[in-house]
Amino acid sequence: MNAPHKDDVDELLTRMGKAARDASRVMAKADKSQRAAALHAIAKGIKACEKQILAANARDIEAATKAGLSPAFLDRMRLSPASVQGMAKGIETVAWLPDPIGDAEAEWTRPNGLKIARVRVPIGVIGIIYESRPNVTADAAALCIKSGNAVILRGGSEALGTARAIQTAIELALERVSLPKEAVQVVPTADRAAVGRLLAGLNGNIDLIIPRGGKSLVERVHKDARVPVLAHLEGNCHVYVDKGADLKKAIDIALNSKMRRVSVCGAAETLLVDAAGAGRLLGPLVEAFLDAGCEVRGDRITQTVDSRVEAAEEDDWYTEYLDAIIAVKVVDGVEGAAAHIAKYGSAHTESIVTEDKAAAETFLREVDSAIVLHNASTQFADGAEFGLGAEIGIATGRLHARGPVGARELTTYKYVVRGYGQTRP
Repeated sequence: MNAPHKDDVDELLTRMGKAARDASRVMAKADKSQRAAALHAIAKGIKACEKQILAANARDIEAATKAGLSPAFLDRMRLSPASVQGMAKGIETVAWLPDPIGDAEAEWTRPNGLKIARVRVPIGVIGIIYESRPNVTADAAALCIKSGNAVILRGGSEALGTARAIQTAIELALERVSLPKEAVQVVPTADRAAVGRLLAGLNGNIDLIIPRGGKSLVERVHKDARVPVLAHLEGNCHVYVDKGADLKKAIDIALNSKMRRVSVCGAAETLLVDAAGAGRLLGPLVEAFLDAGCEVRGDRITQTVDSRVEAAEEDDWYTEYLDAIIAVKVVDGVEGAAAHIAKYGSAHTESIVTEDKAAAETFLREVDSAIVLHNASTQFADGAEFGLGAEIGIATGRLHARGPVGARELTTYKYVVRGYGQTRP
């Protein structure tokens, strides 16, 4: 099949933008029960279409394997019967969450009698550009429906067949509850020109762009977007093991943070160990990683505890490996850990392991990342684990939203003012 001509892509995306804007007005007016019914119907539809979704995914995986894509990339693409059922369960969870639309966040009365409320409303039309993870199609659709938005999804070309199979189940469910199927659209072409059109805003029809993928994708979106962007660059996450840590707990948390799934953005990439506790902690931690099949790249002190440790270069402290590789460094206490994270980190997720509550509170207060944890794995950096049902990503900026982006983070607000004839002197 020939690639679409640029004019064809322009026409296609223009139509999609207008349809999404029209659908967003319907979604904003739909009541909470109708949006919830849509989500229940989508969850049921995805379960019913499991075979078709898995068949499409198998074809995508086969093509990606022949193209020589990495095992980590294939892991992010691959679906199983359990993951399809988990996808449906996540949508059900979103359906049962409190609906943010119409919530009055604050209400007050002025001395002149005006009653003012700040009320949550949908953003409008959201464009989401993502790589390889087909579950994002379902998660994004669920969260945008819950928050009364329309969404245009441009997934990675490698998983386009899977995304379209999921979209089919979504469209049928939306029509079943009398909501416009155009509320959730998947860009049906792998032509890269489609990304440029989305970033340009589709003639004013896109209100927000959310990229979810690697550093190069996010950097391009930040550089070229003509509409607001909600994003994180990468997940260079850290585990800091303090001198007051319980050794077994430290090993369990550090290993889980890295090795549970090395390809997710919440995977730890650097282990920091308190110099004051290194004699007790460093050797067993390094040994545990090496025995688990994880390559260790360490500073000079770390290299002395095991001959299998490779020398870390300066770039290692900045690197999001997304692989079974971890960088290890000895630092001077909480302050040293915080300084290292501030210099090399990506403001995503950091964890401290310690039984010293004062040290933990200092770390939680001073480390300026979107998510900070005490005695817990960095792999809890996930919207579902936060009770949000699903997420579109982890926002690491400081404006609009930070941390897991769920339904509430896909809303904005307006002020509703009620009076009884007041005029301003």
